[in-house]
Amino acid sequence: MNNNNFRPNDLSHHILPNSATMVGVCIMVISIVKTMTPDLTNYLIDKGLAIDSLLFMISALLSFSSIRLEQSTERLERWAEMIFLLGLMSMTLITVIFSFEIV
Repeated sequence: MNNNNFRPNDLSHHILPNSATMVGVCIMVISIVKTMTPDLTNYLIDKGLAIDSLLFMISALLSFSSIRLEQSTERLERWAEMIFLLGLMSMTLITVIFSFEIV
């Protein structure tokens, strides 16, 4: 990647819509889990996705701030990226637990 063409907010323009979409995905899966019989697995999935939804929301807010503010945007963008990746990893873990009924 050529550093001369890199603009500080480029990544934030991708993180913001994807984070918002992932919040919607979390809400949809939570609503599906709520219709199932209540047990420990569904309880843990429900709470895990709620936390995951918060991670994606924080990532969206940080990337939005990075786009809107003119100073310290690289640091905000980096935090948005790390939190977004943490949300993706936790969602993958929750998916594996949900699919294989590990708990």
